[in-house]
Amino acid sequence: MAKRRTKKRTHVGASNPESKATSLGHASTRDPKSMVIRIGAGEVGSNVSQLAKDVRQVMEPGTASRLKERRANRLRDYVTMTGPLGVTHLLLFSRSESGNTNLRVALAPRGPTLHFRVEKYSLCKDVRRAQRHPRGGGNEYITPPLLVMNNFSSPDADANSKVPKHLESLTTTVFQSLFPPINPQKTPLKSIRRVLLLNREPAKDKDDGSFVLNFRHYAITTKAAGVSKPLRRLNAAERLLNTKKTRKGGVPNLGKLEDIADYMIGGDNGDGYMTDGTSGSEMDTDAEVEVLDNAPRKVLSQKARAAALENGAGAGDNNDKVERRAVKLVELGPRMRLRMTKVEEGICSGRVMWHEHIHKSKQEIQELERRWEEKRKEKEARRKQQKENVERKKKEKPSRGANKGDGDDEEDDEMDYDGYGSDLYDELMDEDEVDSEGLAGDAEEAVNAANEDGDWEDDE
Repeated sequence: MAKRRTKKRTHVGASNPESKATSLGHASTRDPKSMVIRIGAGEVGSNVSQLAKDVRQVMEPGTASRLKERRANRLRDYVTMTGPLGVTHLLLFSRSESGNTNLRVALAPRGPTLHFRVEKYSLCKDVRRAQRHPRGGGNEYITPPLLVMNNFSSPDADANSKVPKHLESLTTTVFQSLFPPINPQKTPLKSIRRVLLLNREPAKDKDDGSFVLNFRHYAITTKAAGVSKPLRRLNAAERLLNTKKTRKGGVPNLGKLEDIADYMIGGDNGDGYMTDGTSGSEMDTDAEVEVLDNAPRKVLSQKARAAALENGAGAGDNNDKVERRAVKLVELGPRMRLRMTKVEEGICSGRVMWHEHIHKSKQEIQELERRWEEKRKEKEARRKQQKENVERKKKEKPSRGANKGDGDDEEDDEMDYDGYGSDLYDELMDEDEVDSEGLAGDAEEAVNAANEDGDWEDDE
């Protein structure tokens, strides 16, 4: 009879995984989550569909990268699932009847919603095709990108400007909340592998009320500064030989040379003198930074450290650990030029806070405020009536007795009062008010139709 196996492995649960994930640069449960959606999936076209996939890749890892849309899905369906899934942002791509590509950035579940018109865009595949040495497909998308925003706030802006000061602050807050915040003291440098650049184009004059953003996505690469190309190739070959993986062409061919000095000075063929300027490197154009070397070092005992300090040997330890590296940005794509057209409260169904083309007088604004106030009072009255009905049925239940049917009615009433299927939620997400297809605003954009230069899309 076989001997029974004795379990020697212990199973200990993780202790406080959120704090460890945050300190190591990984995703946490408190990080913002987003959904990039195509509204009208069968009508936007192949280019807009690919653009949505590229934006999902930019939003990694805190996004639904495998989301599948259907033609029957509406905006209300996605908003309903934001609560159970913990989604904080919705990025909605759509195409209007006039052929304009629109992007809406909404905060779930209360809004606001920023409406953008995608004037120009280039896909990731087009950016890679134009590069000599494209980069991608590595571990860049394991951690969220570093967000860099430029020129979002104007020094001369106030409440009466064409683009008011509160609108600039709101836009800054919305984009900052797309990605988790970075703690400089705890976030390791290795976790920052991408950068997302949002640059606002400066206004041409004081009367220019446009808000235009340029969307760029880069990968951050570093290499040792002050080292020639032959020496870098030898270092890479040494690391390759120490690993189990082999790659053809990793070791330089020195068979035609008599001495290693010929390769270090003259390059692969030994002809000419090679320096940083003639080796094809870009050391002079790249920005150099000083970082601490994270290579393993021997840990000295307390007595050894004290002896080293007395002899003055420890004075240069800090300098030895500092390493100069050249930082280079390689574009990953996509590119977009976004023009803000409208800002409204709620998720595509609230009061308009700002519009690029339509400006209302004080009397019209007061009239709109009065209408919204009436709607708010009507909703409060319906909510109060629902609550009274629930309380009345609770009091009537003991007199009627405990019946299954009554219990089901009470549960239905409670669900109608509170939850995603409630009457109040139906009022907030009324199909007549929600622009689920993104087609509203074509008449507004027709005002600027004379200034259109044509669509810029990369069609094959």
